[in-house]
Amino acid sequence: MSALRTLSVDLGERSYPVVVGRGARHALRTLMPQGVRRIAVVTQANVPDALIPTFEGVEVHHFTIGDGEAHKSLETIQDLMRGFARAGLTRSDCVLGVGGGLVTDVAGFAAASYHRGIAVAHVATTLLAMVDAAIGGKTGVNIPEGKNLVGAFWQPCAVVCDTEALDTLPESEDRCGRGEMAKYHFIVREDLSALSLEDRIAECIRIKAEVVAGDERESGRRALLNYGHTLAHAIEVNSNWSIAHGEAVVIGLVYAAHLANVMGRIDERRVTEHYAVVQGTYGLSATLSDGFDDDALVASMKRDKKAVTSLTFVLDSSDGLEVVEGISEVHIREALTAHRRYGVSS
Repeated sequence: MSALRTLSVDLGERSYPVVVGRGARHALRTLMPQGVRRIAVVTQANVPDALIPTFEGVEVHHFTIGDGEAHKSLETIQDLMRGFARAGLTRSDCVLGVGGGLVTDVAGFAAASYHRGIAVAHVATTLLAMVDAAIGGKTGVNIPEGKNLVGAFWQPCAVVCDTEALDTLPESEDRCGRGEMAKYHFIVREDLSALSLEDRIAECIRIKAEVVAGDERESGRRALLNYGHTLAHAIEVNSNWSIAHGEAVVIGLVYAAHLANVMGRIDERRVTEHYAVVQGTYGLSATLSDGFDDDALVASMKRDKKAVTSLTFVLDSSDGLEVVEGISEVHIREALTAHRRYGVSS
């Protein structure tokens, strides 16, 4: 068994540890807030019981939410909070999310909302949750108009990334996690693929923790963590959630490269590098299906959280990633066409 390693998300009085390694879930027993009398475990039916930590001397109440983005909803939040109330949870108690990114997003938002905020901790059981979703305090649910349009910033008190959970995950979950890992490649402009899996997870966490510590509420540099996500969220919504988040992010990454190229920010060589990373290094498909209606995709992208006054993307340049506002819809559509043609010609 490899040694556990602990990283920190430094946010002053709200700083918290992120523990990574096989069996990391057992470390959570010493990381829960003092005085907790009740723990509400939020999980899904497909999460093995063995991955749920046990606690002595406290009441533990279990809540199972549905699988799939359709259950990442306000209805689920209401059901959870009514369950918390029936269980007698107070502001001194804690919610524990055990699962992937959907679970940590939902559990975090429920904790942020119940009694105007109670403690939450996470056991991340998927690769995507470990390198992204469980860390940073962004919580939220979907509405028919878009992904994650309702939510709150609510930092956990602790996160554990138990890599034992990765042993039995299906290939689809692995692909989703690799999609988010590819994003970090472009953020730091470094090849992380030579690292062992645990080292790569820890490095992704370190990068995200550093960004979050400097921009907790996404007013500046933290927006770079959304590289590839603007089109990705539109794809998820318009596929009726049939395309998973990490797989949509991969498509969004190369689309962002096409958009940057159309706008004269990067050359064709850099676009080719994007494909080489996601397809070659991470073994993922980046093809944008002809089945998506461009009008619907553009409408969804206009509702993206970054689009405060205009179409806004995180785009590459010779100086690295930047948040770019006021993007022409003509360029958006031209890049969609370029993306599809590249997929066909390659």
